[in-house]
Amino acid sequence: MMTSAEILKVVNQGLESLSYNRKPTSLYEPIRYVLSLGGKRIRPVLMLLSYNLFKDNPETILMPALGLETYHNYTLLHDDLMDNADVRRGCPTVHKKWDANTAILSGDSMLVLAYQRVAQCEAQFLPQVLHLFTETALEIGEGQQFDMDFESRCDVTEDEYIEMIRLKTSVLLACALKMGALLAGASDKDADLLYQFGEKIGLAFQLQDDLLDVYGNPKVFGKAIGGDITSNKKTYMLINAVNRANDAQRAELLKWIEAKQFDRAEKVAAVTRLYDEIGIRQLCEEKINFYFEQGKQLLEQVNVSSDRKEVLRQYTNAMMHREK
Repeated sequence: MMTSAEILKVVNQGLESLSYNRKPTSLYEPIRYVLSLGGKRIRPVLMLLSYNLFKDNPETILMPALGLETYHNYTLLHDDLMDNADVRRGCPTVHKKWDANTAILSGDSMLVLAYQRVAQCEAQFLPQVLHLFTETALEIGEGQQFDMDFESRCDVTEDEYIEMIRLKTSVLLACALKMGALLAGASDKDADLLYQFGEKIGLAFQLQDDLLDVYGNPKVFGKAIGGDITSNKKTYMLINAVNRANDAQRAELLKWIEAKQFDRAEKVAAVTRLYDEIGIRQLCEEKINFYFEQGKQLLEQVNVSSDRKEVLRQYTNAMMHREK
């Protein structure tokens, strides 16, 4: 079996070797640029690790795995445009380096390329793979729309938020794991267990992101902390802070949420202090552990030997104990 580090190396080499021989180059250069910016490559690595549970040659499904990474980066490209973000992974976003129209069109082409790459699998698996990928892509769009809708709402519930991050984040991790299992010829039961495992890990992963945005070390996290606080993003933490606060704490929270003009550092410090008083950090950590434990139990039910699961166990453990 391959280690996660060996699989990551295969993924990065595969991305570097992708060719864009079509014209005009101005359409494809932003795609090459986006995929060159790095990242954790979690989705293709999970897909190959899942395949490797059942078979020893995960590099044979590299192209579909690169298709998932292409799709993921397409969503980031369009997210950056919708958020008017200036920087992604320390580099200018596509709409800043080029322009908004280029970001739209190159993003659309990335989506088509993602399908083309995912479809490069054995013919016997193609219907299942395309059905899974298409359903996942639709769900991610639904999650993004929910996230946008939540911006103008003050009554978002915890259950609504969890469903939104399941759609926006978890289902692509789940898709990667199930797709790897399907391409390895795993049973439907094992493929479904790995999908559910991916959902739970994805929920824990996104909640970890929420936590790091408030409590992370900015030198390690890679960006200034408190972005969710300054933008009043309806996270698990803010929703529970509002619901669990006493009257005085809720009034102060709402004051900061409603403020049109404020000092960024002052707002981040004040809301973080309220989170500390209300016990939100511990609450979020408990929820992360809850989903992570559920995920581990699902992985244990997959019908392969325990030692074959060890690399995937170690990889997901590292995901849950990251600092960025």
